[in-house]
Amino acid sequence: MNILIIEDEKISRISLANTIRKEGFEVDSADSAETGLELFEKHRHHVVVTDLRLPNASGMHVLSSVLAKAPETKVVIITAYATVETAIAALRLGAYDYLTKPFSPEKLLSILRNLRRLLEVVDENRELRNRLQLLEKRPLVGVSPVIRQLSDQITLVAQSDATVLIEGESGTGKEIVARAIHQASPRSTHAFVVVSSGGIPESLLESELFGHEKGAFTGAIRRHIGYFERAQQGTIFIDDIDDLPVAMQVKLLRVLQEREIVRVGGSESVAVDVRIIAATKIDLRRQVERGQFREDLFYRLNILPLLIPPLRDRKEDIPILSEHFFKKYALGDRATGLSEEILSIFMAHDWPGNVRELENIVQRVIALSRTGTMDIAALGLARPQKGAMTMVVLSGEYPPYEEFMLQKEKEIVGWALQKSGNNASEAARLLKIPRTTLTSRISKLFPSLGKTE
Repeated sequence: MNILIIEDEKISRISLANTIRKEGFEVDSADSAETGLELFEKHRHHVVVTDLRLPNASGMHVLSSVLAKAPETKVVIITAYATVETAIAALRLGAYDYLTKPFSPEKLLSILRNLRRLLEVVDENRELRNRLQLLEKRPLVGVSPVIRQLSDQITLVAQSDATVLIEGESGTGKEIVARAIHQASPRSTHAFVVVSSGGIPESLLESELFGHEKGAFTGAIRRHIGYFERAQQGTIFIDDIDDLPVAMQVKLLRVLQEREIVRVGGSESVAVDVRIIAATKIDLRRQVERGQFREDLFYRLNILPLLIPPLRDRKEDIPILSEHFFKKYALGDRATGLSEEILSIFMAHDWPGNVRELENIVQRVIALSRTGTMDIAALGLARPQKGAMTMVVLSGEYPPYEEFMLQKEKEIVGWALQKSGNNASEAARLLKIPRTTLTSRISKLFPSLGKTE
């Protein structure tokens, strides 16, 4: 923390500066308001300690000038001519504190220590807000055709109020997709509420989802507002809906049908205006076939399905994802980047934990890099075997990006059509994408092909 002292009395100025330096603070000093403000213009000190009476200008002038340029700067006024009126005037103008001469150095040091703690908390909060903003607003990261297609689908789905079902293995980024839908929707100015079906005890699930009335059960000392009411006019994201108990599936079905809830212990229906997005880490159709998930609820949820492929099926996204996470976590760090050796290991790994596992490994790389050297074995990933192909490298000139991606997409779709005998449904199954999406891409990529079966 750097401090500026403006004091026209030389002995007092030197004494204060020496005392503050011994405490570990950086200190500049000036004998006039004019010199002090010039120093402040150059260094933008965290704290200004100024005498009230100065040659040619007052401490009040310093106070107003400093706060006009840097409102976050803290100003402490000192004077031998204190009155209640001047103290009140200084505080009203924005002074942090007011000291009357003579005062003990410890009193000023106490103020400065408190300010140091305050500034540390402010910096931490700013960093946390930035990280939270990055978490909530980060876009889908990737260059693979499936991720670009998913981005297009999110844009379309966001404009509807219909229920969305996101399918994908654990760690693929289902919550990120749900947040992206919410942020691109007309409901973006309202709440985005996350419910983890598997993280709430079954005995509390109904109360947490729908709320409860005072006295509904032992310990219900006041009315509790549930997730659905908290998401009013916004979006509720129900993660791991495959973990939802059958009894609760019935009640959720009623909410989807009637758009109203009844609090536990209550009798009145409460209308809810929410967009529902659900996510599952397993195939709900199989759960329906096994009798473990209600068929009617599945069809109510599966109005707008979105599929997030596992990372092992889109390895071309690994380099850009790695770079994204490195930039996110290495801010202010000595780590400088991911080496080609590490990237080759990443490309060879199957990533059973998907994008979440990759994010955790990148954080591990950054932590291990702080020592200046890093043992690759400490990553816990197997090295690729000698001669193993981890990624395709083109020789010669690269075509423009869009042309290259279009060419690759044409090759993939062409392969699926050839493999399926030009049967669009079978080709879509091979590519693991909706048939409507495939037919749309065929019309763009192969306009002369005509209608497929």
